[in-house]
Amino acid sequence: MKLNDTKCKNAKPLDPPSKSPRKLSDGMGLYLYVMPNGAKYWRFIYRFNGKQKLLAMGVYPEITLKEAREKCLKLRRMVIDGKDPALEQKKQKAMAIIDNNNTFEAVARDWYDYRKDQWRPKYADDVIKRLETDIFPHIGDIPIKEIEPPLLLQVVRKVEKRGAHELARRQLQKCGEIFRFAIAEGRAVRDPSADIKEALRPFKKTHFASLEVNELPAFIKALEHNDARLYQSTRNALNLMMLTFVRTSELINAKWEEIDFERKEWIIPAERMKMGKKHVVPLSDQAIQVLENQKVLAGHWPLVFPSSFKPKQSISNNTILGAIKRLGYQGRMTGHGFRALAMGCIKQELGYRHEVVDRQLAHQPRSKVDKAYDRADFLDERRVMMQEWANYIDKIKEGGK
Repeated sequence: MKLNDTKCKNAKPLDPPSKSPRKLSDGMGLYLYVMPNGAKYWRFIYRFNGKQKLLAMGVYPEITLKEAREKCLKLRRMVIDGKDPALEQKKQKAMAIIDNNNTFEAVARDWYDYRKDQWRPKYADDVIKRLETDIFPHIGDIPIKEIEPPLLLQVVRKVEKRGAHELARRQLQKCGEIFRFAIAEGRAVRDPSADIKEALRPFKKTHFASLEVNELPAFIKALEHNDARLYQSTRNALNLMMLTFVRTSELINAKWEEIDFERKEWIIPAERMKMGKKHVVPLSDQAIQVLENQKVLAGHWPLVFPSSFKPKQSISNNTILGAIKRLGYQGRMTGHGFRALAMGCIKQELGYRHEVVDRQLAHQPRSKVDKAYDRADFLDERRVMMQEWANYIDKIKEGGK
């Protein structure tokens, strides 16, 4: 006789007490086992390849009679199709363990380990730090197979809402690379990033804010008068950036071992350069003076611009941006803006050729003409140019036009 809810609820262990369970059949191989301690378990008994087998199906009443019958029907269909339910269950458990171990963060770190040797150390460090900041806290512990487009979009939009539109797109691009890596290894079946590219806000990429040539005198005056009360080390950093127009990351991470005071050269190693090539920066007399002043402030620390609070670390990009803000140039100037300013001034006011200034900026050649100049470093010409640029700035400080 088939079971019903009342029979299942009122079922008691064998009487007199026995070590064996009481077996109540519902038919079609479905049984309710009532254990000596009163616990109740669903079991499915079936034959496969001539052998009788027993498969656990859960605990009553967590699994109701109706649910147990539905599961039993699926298991019977599996047997009819020539599949062993016990073996299939083991496979599912094994796959569940694999999927749980294949979280987005686990796969992303494997992808990173495979790719990082192809990148410059600084770029590789930026990639993993951005993932750790923007992506892992939100989906890092989720199995990569379970991440659907709406969830990924929600994470990327958090970056977008900070106003970091370009970074949001780059993060989405990196996530896409991680998903495709997982697909290639059989750890995922699709790339949800492809479905959400059009869901990000359209934006127009702009250049870094930079002063015009005619605004330079007022900026230099503000820096010289120092009404903003900047630390001397911060003023040194701004002055050296103006004199050398290197990238902000190249400046703030500079080490004394890179500075050759006798040859008046700053040799930035390839691993710290955006293009991965060693870069020689000729130093004017004025730049040498700034560095000698900074040497006194930096003391025995290996970094040229050590942090005031953690001297084993360099000052941050925010130090430069914060100083520019306090000088009254927020939104009008950035650390990177010194490069555009120097390019315009040196070409317009000092009359130097584009390729000479471009080589000093350590730009990646783009056109065929630029690539033809790639083998020439114009170092002698750049030495003269950098001194003339420093003298030009001095004239502005002295009130000249």
